[in-house]
Amino acid sequence: MNKKIIILILGLIICGVGIYAICDSIVETVHAPSLSDVPQPLYENVLTSPPLPDHIEFCGEAVPLHLYWVKEGIDRELIIQCYQHSRTLLALKRSTRFFPVIEQILKEENVPDDLKYLCVAESNLENVVSPAKATGFWQFMETTGKNYGLEITEQVDERYHLEKSTLAACKYLKKLKSQFGSWALAAAAYNMGEAGLSTNMKEQQVDNYWELFLNQETSRYLSRCIAYKLIFENQELYNIRMASTEFYKPIDYKEIVATKSIEDLRIYCKENNILYRQLKELNPWLRSTKLTVGANKSYTLRVNN
Repeated sequence: MNKKIIILILGLIICGVGIYAICDSIVETVHAPSLSDVPQPLYENVLTSPPLPDHIEFCGEAVPLHLYWVKEGIDRELIIQCYQHSRTLLALKRSTRFFPVIEQILKEENVPDDLKYLCVAESNLENVVSPAKATGFWQFMETTGKNYGLEITEQVDERYHLEKSTLAACKYLKKLKSQFGSWALAAAAYNMGEAGLSTNMKEQQVDNYWELFLNQETSRYLSRCIAYKLIFENQELYNIRMASTEFYKPIDYKEIVATKSIEDLRIYCKENNILYRQLKELNPWLRSTKLTVGANKSYTLRVNN
Protein backbone atom coordinates (compact mmCIF):
# COMPACT_ATOMS: atom_id res chain seq x y z
CA MET A 1 0.00 0.00 0.00
CA ASN A 2 2.80 2.40 0.90
CA LYS A 3 4.54 1.67 -2.37
CA LYS A 4 1.40 2.54 -4.33
CA ILE A 5 1.08 5.84 -2.45
CA ILE A 6 4.72 6.69 -3.11
CA ILE A 7 4.37 5.89 -6.83
CA LEU A 8 1.19 8.01 -7.00
CA ILE A 9 2.90 10.96 -5.31
CA LEU A 10 5.91 10.73 -7.64
CA GLY A 11 3.57 10.64 -10.63
CA LEU A 12 1.76 13.74 -9.44
CA ILE A 13 5.05 15.56 -8.95
CA ILE A 14 6.26 14.67 -12.45
CA CYS A 15 2.97 15.78 -13.97
CA GLY A 16 3.11 19.05 -12.01
CA VAL A 17 6.63 19.79 -13.24
CA GLY A 18 5.61 19.08 -16.80
CA ILE A 19 2.53 21.30 -16.62
CA TYR A 20 4.62 24.16 -15.10
CA ALA A 21 7.20 23.90 -17.88
CA ILE A 22 4.51 24.02 -20.56
CA CYS A 23 2.80 27.05 -18.94
CA ASP A 24 6.09 28.90 -18.51
CA SER A 25 6.87 28.36 -22.18
CA ILE A 26 3.48 29.77 -23.15
CA VAL A 27 4.01 32.86 -20.94
CA GLU A 28 7.41 33.53 -22.52
CA THR A 29 5.89 33.22 -25.96
CA VAL A 30 3.12 35.66 -25.07
CA HIS A 31 5.21 38.23 -23.15
CA ALA A 32 8.53 38.11 -24.99
CA PRO A 33 7.90 38.51 -28.71
CA SER A 34 10.81 38.72 -31.11
CA LEU A 35 12.36 42.15 -31.88
CA SER A 36 10.89 42.12 -35.37
CA ASP A 37 7.38 42.05 -33.88
CA VAL A 38 7.93 45.22 -31.80
CA PRO A 39 7.18 48.60 -33.47
CA GLN A 40 10.45 50.55 -33.69
CA PRO A 41 10.76 54.37 -33.33
CA LEU A 42 11.34 56.35 -36.52
CA TYR A 43 15.07 56.91 -37.19
CA GLU A 44 15.28 60.55 -38.25
CA ASN A 45 19.02 61.17 -38.72
CA VAL A 46 19.10 61.11 -42.51
CA LEU A 47 22.64 60.92 -43.87
CA THR A 48 22.96 62.85 -47.10
CA SER A 49 25.78 64.68 -48.82
CA PRO A 50 25.49 68.50 -48.61
CA PRO A 51 25.11 70.15 -52.04
CA LEU A 52 28.30 71.45 -53.62
CA PRO A 53 27.98 74.14 -56.32
CA ASP A 54 29.56 73.68 -59.74
CA HIS A 55 31.29 77.07 -59.48
CA ILE A 56 32.74 78.74 -56.38
CA GLU A 57 34.61 82.00 -55.92
CA PHE A 58 36.39 83.15 -52.78
CA CYS A 59 37.51 86.77 -52.52
CA GLY A 60 36.72 87.10 -56.23
CA GLU A 61 39.14 84.29 -57.11
CA ALA A 62 37.80 81.17 -58.87
CA VAL A 63 38.23 77.94 -56.92
CA PRO A 64 39.56 75.14 -59.22
CA LEU A 65 36.93 72.48 -58.58
CA HIS A 66 38.25 70.46 -61.56
CA LEU A 67 41.10 69.36 -59.26
CA TYR A 68 39.69 66.39 -57.41
CA TRP A 69 41.50 67.18 -54.15
CA VAL A 70 40.02 70.68 -54.14
CA LYS A 71 36.47 69.49 -54.77
CA GLU A 72 36.74 66.64 -52.28
CA GLY A 73 38.44 68.90 -49.73
CA ILE A 74 35.55 71.38 -49.77
CA ASP A 75 33.08 68.48 -49.73
CA ARG A 76 34.81 67.14 -46.62
CA GLU A 77 34.58 70.45 -44.79
CA LEU A 78 30.93 70.88 -45.79
CA ILE A 79 30.09 67.47 -44.36
CA ILE A 80 31.94 68.25 -41.13
CA GLN A 81 30.32 71.64 -40.62
CA CYS A 82 26.84 70.44 -41.61
CA TYR A 83 26.94 67.48 -39.24
CA GLN A 84 28.92 69.18 -36.46
CA HIS A 85 25.69 70.78 -35.35
CA SER A 86 26.56 72.48 -32.06
CA ARG A 87 29.65 74.38 -33.24
CA THR A 88 28.13 75.46 -36.55
CA LEU A 89 24.85 76.45 -34.90
CA LEU A 90 26.64 78.65 -32.35
CA ALA A 91 28.70 80.34 -35.08
CA LEU A 92 25.51 81.11 -36.99
CA LYS A 93 23.85 82.58 -33.89
CA ARG A 94 26.89 84.74 -33.12
CA SER A 95 27.29 85.95 -36.70
CA THR A 96 24.39 88.40 -36.45
CA ARG A 97 26.04 90.05 -33.45
CA PHE A 98 29.59 90.30 -34.75
CA PHE A 99 29.50 90.22 -38.56
CA PRO A 100 28.06 93.75 -38.93
CA VAL A 101 31.10 95.13 -37.08
CA ILE A 102 33.58 92.99 -39.02
CA GLU A 103 31.93 93.65 -42.39
CA GLN A 104 32.02 97.42 -41.93
CA ILE A 105 35.75 97.41 -41.14
CA LEU A 106 36.55 95.06 -44.06
CA LYS A 107 34.64 97.40 -46.38
CA GLU A 108 36.41 100.51 -45.06
CA GLU A 109 39.80 98.79 -45.47
CA ASN A 110 38.99 97.58 -48.99
CA VAL A 111 39.39 93.95 -47.98
CA PRO A 112 37.11 91.26 -49.50
CA ASP A 113 34.03 90.53 -47.42
CA ASP A 114 34.70 86.77 -47.73
CA LEU A 115 37.64 87.13 -45.35
CA LYS A 116 35.22 87.39 -42.44
CA TYR A 117 34.98 83.61 -42.72
CA LEU A 118 38.63 83.38 -41.67
CA CYS A 119 37.42 84.68 -38.35
CA VAL A 120 34.88 81.85 -38.12
CA ALA A 121 37.49 79.24 -39.07
CA GLU A 122 40.01 80.68 -36.61
CA SER A 123 37.86 81.12 -33.50
CA ASN A 124 34.20 80.30 -34.25
CA LEU A 125 33.57 83.96 -33.37
CA GLU A 126 34.82 83.60 -29.80
CA ASN A 127 37.61 85.20 -27.82
CA VAL A 128 39.58 82.00 -27.44
CA VAL A 129 43.23 81.15 -26.80
CA SER A 130 44.89 78.37 -28.80
CA PRO A 131 47.47 75.92 -27.42
CA ALA A 132 50.09 78.04 -29.21
CA LYS A 133 48.76 81.15 -27.37
CA ALA A 134 47.16 82.71 -30.44
CA THR A 135 44.41 84.89 -29.00
CA GLY A 136 41.08 86.48 -29.79
CA PHE A 137 38.63 86.34 -32.70
CA TRP A 138 41.47 86.66 -35.22
CA GLN A 139 43.94 84.47 -33.31
CA PHE A 140 46.89 86.85 -33.23
CA MET A 141 50.18 85.76 -31.74
CA GLU A 142 51.59 88.39 -29.38
CA THR A 143 54.46 89.49 -31.63
CA THR A 144 52.28 89.80 -34.73
CA GLY A 145 49.60 91.65 -32.79
CA LYS A 146 52.09 94.22 -31.54
CA ASN A 147 53.56 94.58 -35.04
CA TYR A 148 50.13 95.61 -36.30
CA GLY A 149 49.37 98.15 -33.61
CA LEU A 150 47.67 96.16 -30.86
CA GLU A 151 48.47 97.00 -27.26
CA ILE A 152 49.28 93.84 -25.30
CA THR A 153 50.19 94.16 -21.62
CA GLU A 154 49.22 92.51 -18.35
CA GLN A 155 46.28 94.92 -18.03
CA VAL A 156 45.24 95.44 -21.64
CA ASP A 157 45.19 92.98 -24.51
CA GLU A 158 43.64 94.41 -27.66
CA ARG A 159 43.63 91.03 -29.37
CA TYR A 160 40.34 90.70 -27.45
CA HIS A 161 39.06 94.01 -28.87
CA LEU A 162 36.89 93.15 -31.89
CA GLU A 163 37.22 96.43 -33.78
CA LYS A 164 40.94 96.92 -33.18
CA SER A 165 41.87 93.30 -33.86
CA THR A 166 39.78 93.28 -37.05
CA LEU A 167 41.57 96.42 -38.23
CA ALA A 168 44.92 94.80 -37.45
CA ALA A 169 43.87 91.66 -39.35
CA CYS A 170 42.97 93.79 -42.37
CA LYS A 171 46.36 95.46 -42.36
CA TYR A 172 48.13 92.12 -42.04
CA LEU A 173 46.06 90.44 -44.77
CA LYS A 174 46.63 93.33 -47.19
CA LYS A 175 50.35 93.07 -46.57
CA LEU A 176 50.24 89.31 -47.21
CA LYS A 177 48.22 89.82 -50.40
CA SER A 178 50.83 92.28 -51.66
CA GLN A 179 53.60 89.85 -50.74
CA PHE A 180 52.15 86.62 -52.18
CA GLY A 181 49.90 87.87 -54.98
CA SER A 182 46.52 86.32 -54.17
CA TRP A 183 44.01 86.34 -51.34
CA ALA A 184 44.14 82.54 -51.17
CA LEU A 185 47.89 82.63 -50.51
CA ALA A 186 47.41 85.54 -48.10
CA ALA A 187 44.95 83.41 -46.11
CA ALA A 188 47.38 80.49 -46.14
CA ALA A 189 50.19 82.71 -44.86
CA TYR A 190 47.86 84.09 -42.18
CA ASN A 191 47.28 80.53 -41.02
CA MET A 192 50.78 79.01 -41.21
CA GLY A 193 53.06 82.04 -41.22
CA GLU A 194 54.89 83.88 -43.96
CA ALA A 195 58.17 81.99 -43.63
CA GLY A 196 56.57 78.56 -43.81
CA LEU A 197 54.54 79.42 -46.90
CA SER A 198 57.49 81.08 -48.64
CA THR A 199 59.64 78.01 -48.03
CA ASN A 200 57.02 75.64 -49.43
CA MET A 201 56.45 77.80 -52.51
CA LYS A 202 60.17 78.00 -53.19
CA GLU A 203 60.86 74.30 -52.68
CA GLN A 204 57.86 73.15 -54.75
CA GLN A 205 58.20 75.90 -57.38
CA VAL A 206 54.45 76.53 -57.11
CA ASP A 207 52.72 79.91 -56.68
CA ASN A 208 49.10 78.70 -56.50
CA TYR A 209 47.59 77.85 -53.11
CA TRP A 210 45.40 75.04 -54.47
CA GLU A 211 48.38 73.32 -56.11
CA LEU A 212 50.69 73.47 -53.08
CA PHE A 213 51.23 70.46 -50.84
CA LEU A 214 51.06 71.93 -47.32
CA ASN A 215 50.51 70.72 -43.78
CA GLN A 216 47.06 69.34 -43.09
CA GLU A 217 45.81 72.38 -41.18
CA THR A 218 46.70 74.88 -43.90
CA SER A 219 45.65 72.52 -46.71
CA ARG A 220 42.17 72.38 -45.16
CA TYR A 221 42.07 76.02 -44.09
CA LEU A 222 40.59 77.69 -47.15
CA SER A 223 38.23 74.76 -47.79
CA ARG A 224 36.87 75.25 -44.27
CA CYS A 225 36.38 78.99 -44.88
CA ILE A 226 34.57 78.24 -48.14
CA ALA A 227 32.34 75.68 -46.41
CA TYR A 228 31.33 78.31 -43.87
CA LYS A 229 30.63 80.78 -46.66
CA LEU A 230 28.37 78.31 -48.48
CA ILE A 231 26.45 77.42 -45.31
CA PHE A 232 26.08 80.96 -43.97
CA GLU A 233 25.01 82.43 -47.31
CA ASN A 234 22.68 79.57 -48.33
CA GLN A 235 20.93 78.66 -45.11
CA GLU A 236 17.76 77.39 -46.76
CA LEU A 237 19.74 75.19 -49.14
CA TYR A 238 21.57 73.61 -46.20
CA ASN A 239 18.33 73.12 -44.27
CA ILE A 240 19.13 75.47 -41.39
CA ARG A 241 15.94 75.95 -39.42
CA MET A 242 16.22 78.96 -37.16
CA ALA A 243 13.82 81.82 -36.66
CA SER A 244 15.26 85.33 -36.83
CA THR A 245 14.59 85.69 -33.10
CA GLU A 246 16.99 82.82 -32.39
CA PHE A 247 20.03 84.68 -33.69
CA TYR A 248 21.99 86.77 -31.18
CA LYS A 249 21.42 90.51 -31.42
CA PRO A 250 24.05 93.24 -31.06
CA ILE A 251 24.40 94.37 -27.45
CA ASP A 252 23.24 97.85 -26.53
CA TYR A 253 25.84 99.93 -24.68
CA LYS A 254 27.14 103.42 -24.09
CA GLU A 255 30.74 104.59 -23.98
CA ILE A 256 32.69 106.46 -21.34
CA VAL A 257 36.26 107.66 -21.61
CA ALA A 258 38.76 106.85 -18.87
CA THR A 259 41.45 109.55 -18.75
CA LYS A 260 42.77 108.62 -15.30
CA SER A 261 44.02 105.36 -13.87
CA ILE A 262 41.48 103.13 -12.13
CA GLU A 263 43.03 101.31 -9.20
CA ASP A 264 40.20 98.79 -8.82
CA LEU A 265 37.63 98.32 -11.56
CA ARG A 266 35.25 96.54 -9.18
CA ILE A 267 35.11 99.50 -6.81
CA TYR A 268 34.90 101.87 -9.77
CA CYS A 269 31.86 99.97 -11.08
CA LYS A 270 30.18 100.00 -7.67
CA GLU A 271 30.67 103.74 -7.30
CA ASN A 272 29.38 104.47 -10.80
CA ASN A 273 26.37 102.15 -10.86
CA ILE A 274 28.00 99.85 -13.43
CA LEU A 275 27.67 96.09 -13.35
CA TYR A 276 31.21 94.69 -13.17
CA ARG A 277 30.21 91.52 -15.02
CA GLN A 278 28.88 93.59 -17.90
CA LEU A 279 31.99 95.80 -17.97
CA LYS A 280 34.10 92.68 -18.44
CA GLU A 281 31.71 91.21 -21.01
CA LEU A 282 31.65 94.41 -23.08
CA ASN A 283 35.39 95.05 -22.72
CA PRO A 284 37.11 91.63 -22.85
CA TRP A 285 40.39 93.41 -23.60
CA LEU A 286 40.51 94.46 -19.93
CA ARG A 287 42.68 91.67 -18.52
CA SER A 288 43.10 92.87 -14.95
CA THR A 289 41.11 94.37 -12.11
CA LYS A 290 42.94 97.66 -12.61
CA LEU A 291 43.55 100.01 -15.53
CA THR A 292 46.62 102.20 -15.65
CA VAL A 293 46.21 105.21 -17.92
CA GLY A 294 49.46 106.81 -18.99
CA ALA A 295 50.12 110.43 -19.77
CA ASN A 296 48.34 111.74 -22.88
CA LYS A 297 46.43 108.47 -23.13
CA SER A 298 42.82 107.40 -22.63
CA TYR A 299 40.66 104.30 -22.96
CA THR A 300 37.09 104.07 -24.20
CA LEU A 301 35.01 101.75 -22.03
CA ARG A 302 31.67 100.26 -22.98
CA VAL A 303 29.16 100.05 -20.17
CA ASN A 304 25.56 98.99 -19.74
CA ASN A 305 23.15 101.51 -21.23
